[in-house]
Amino acid sequence: MITNAVSVLIPSAVSFLFGLVLAPGLAGILYRAKAWKKRSGKGEGIGGGGTPIFDELHKEREISTPRMGGILIWSSVLLTALLFWLFQSMGPFWLQLNFTNRRETWLPLFALLVGAIVGFVDDMLEVKRGTGGLSLGRRLTIVGAIGLVAGWWFYVRLGVTAIGVPFAAPLTVGWLIIPIFAAITLLIYAGGTIDGIDGLAGGVFSIIFMVYAGIAFSVNQVSLAAFCASVAGATLAFLWFNIPPARFYMSETGSMALTLALAMTAFATDAIAGGIGVALLPLIALPLTGTVATTLLQVFWKKAFHKKLFRVAPIHHHFEAIGWPAAKVTMRYWVITIIVGVLGLALALLV
Repeated sequence: MITNAVSVLIPSAVSFLFGLVLAPGLAGILYRAKAWKKRSGKGEGIGGGGTPIFDELHKEREISTPRMGGILIWSSVLLTALLFWLFQSMGPFWLQLNFTNRRETWLPLFALLVGAIVGFVDDMLEVKRGTGGLSLGRRLTIVGAIGLVAGWWFYVRLGVTAIGVPFAAPLTVGWLIIPIFAAITLLIYAGGTIDGIDGLAGGVFSIIFMVYAGIAFSVNQVSLAAFCASVAGATLAFLWFNIPPARFYMSETGSMALTLALAMTAFATDAIAGGIGVALLPLIALPLTGTVATTLLQVFWKKAFHKKLFRVAPIHHHFEAIGWPAAKVTMRYWVITIIVGVLGLALALLV
């Protein structure tokens, strides 16, 4: 027999090792396929108009570095889950390592897989046709639909009708949990645009999932904690190859998979487990929520005052535009994510 802590830590290490083993082969395939953008830049930005500053900052790397590196993350997690599921009948040791179960991890695993597939389709369209992939409207519709289905599952199948509130009784919202679930899923997905500088998204997401592994473990959701630890381990393996100069980019197949899985995890560690996973999400995922906030603020500012608030949004590109080296932006984001993650974990343990 092994302790609960060990059953959480081993999947993280296994997922990391899967990533290290798979990465060279994946990189070779992506480079041979020339799986990068055919034209640099974003084209039309959110709110209309071009993105000349962003296009100038990233004009070279975008058309020479492969996309779809996120395959490494979700494939490593799924292989880890499959490995322990297949070997669970071999004895108590393997049984305890199996973190695939209906109540805690089916939904996060489903979200990870669906996000991976939809993101892969978007990336393939970008690489093969150079059309920019699926339209923003289509992607938001898909993510919103996933959020509604997940919200329905939590409401009908799991009986969740409330959201945890720090230092207070849970807030009962009834069936409104379904649209709330969808809205939060959309907001976290929007934060996936943080994938824009070498090493940035990989470091941020790995830290966030490490923190949620701790939160899940604190409310005795050992399987969910193992899932989060596995995601963190796989993301660290991706980061190993994404540190500047990046071998490949995460792109949509990675960011959509991670953001959808994160939204499911936040709700799974909430009122259903006597926790406050949703209320802590804006803090723990501050780089993601900040990305969404600064993008929306930029759009509002341009509409209201006919000028930009930031040189370019999201704000991590603003820091690039004012002269910060990309590595400085990345590492400061990592530091911020660690600090707010520690604070969020502390609050979760206090409640």
